[in-house]
Amino acid sequence: MPVSLADIRAARRRIAGGVFVTPCPESIPLSEITGARIVCKLDNFQRTGSFKERGARNALLLLPPAQKKRGVIAASAGNHALGLAYHGKLLGIPVTVVMPDTAPLIKITTCEKLGARVIMGGPDFASARAAAGRAAAGEGLAYIHGFDDPAIIAGQGTLGLELLEQVRDLDAIVCPIGGGGLVAGVALAVKSLRPKIKIIGVEAAATGNFSAALRAGKPVNVARRATLADGLATLTVGANAFALARHRVDKVVKVDEAAISLAILRMVELEKTVVEGAAATPLAALMSGQLPELAGKRVALVVCGGNIDPAILSRVIEKGLVHDGRLTRFTALISDRPGGLAVLCRVIADAGASIKDIAHDRAFSGPDVSAVHAVCTVETRDRTHIAALHRSLKKHGFPVAAAK
Repeated sequence: MPVSLADIRAARRRIAGGVFVTPCPESIPLSEITGARIVCKLDNFQRTGSFKERGARNALLLLPPAQKKRGVIAASAGNHALGLAYHGKLLGIPVTVVMPDTAPLIKITTCEKLGARVIMGGPDFASARAAAGRAAAGEGLAYIHGFDDPAIIAGQGTLGLELLEQVRDLDAIVCPIGGGGLVAGVALAVKSLRPKIKIIGVEAAATGNFSAALRAGKPVNVARRATLADGLATLTVGANAFALARHRVDKVVKVDEAAISLAILRMVELEKTVVEGAAATPLAALMSGQLPELAGKRVALVVCGGNIDPAILSRVIEKGLVHDGRLTRFTALISDRPGGLAVLCRVIADAGASIKDIAHDRAFSGPDVSAVHAVCTVETRDRTHIAALHRSLKKHGFPVAAAK
């Protein structure tokens, strides 16, 4: 069933009051680092932390009364499951979610807290999808596809309608692409009303489903690989989504893991908002210099979700600090006699750096038993500051080896 602008407009009326109209503020700091005039469509502000609520609520409300009573089922390890669970609870529609065994524990427990029945469906997503299909047939449940159901695509398109009302002088929209439901809905809404606005899709280098479909002329399976942008790591782009998006998306670029990681840090530090890997890809594309044509243009970044594991966020922040030269590690050879460590600490402090951690390595410090390696993790201002610190250490007689 094709999706039209009328379907998206109807979806907007349908979900009004149940799905938050998210803000789209201008970002001066992101504009400064990218050279574009940036606004951020903050759909990570939705109740369950992602845009998936739009399509989920629309699909649930379109069900026949008898089906609403029997319920729905979906295979998902992420935001689609959360959106269905939350709006199913609000609407009184039973929701079953089949998750692979690898699903994060926090998402399993959150779905259960939201009232969904969670079934563990096997070692991978393909197994979970097959299990969901069997349960749907056996129990009379409606299967709701996470990114290719027409009702889902129409719901996601409401984000595009909001953008057009919130930003009058918009030149381009930069949107993540995984299964394609979001970019298809947004592109359909925007191109139908303001065709001159550029739609730019961003994939993780580890995924590339849309690019593969463009090369083949149809959706194809792409091997799933680990990526920070786990929300984009579907096995294929949806057939309906691809048909809608292939001629409406003006450009597709890919970003690597380092760029995604740094973009997550920049969003936290500069925009004061927590984002998941998929939501960081639009900023990563601009920061990596792949979109020079957007310099000086009014550009909307689709910040699609904020559901990142806190442990992963912590590692991403630390790696970003290392990238910026604000966290460094080196090994210095010091005397193992009383006062040796104190001298080293004084040199570091006088250089304006802050010691975060020091560990002694005696076993591998060489034949001189009076000397010891001190492995130092130090907070600095930038890479220039690191170089100055190393010069000071060398001047004071501390041979230094930087960590690799």
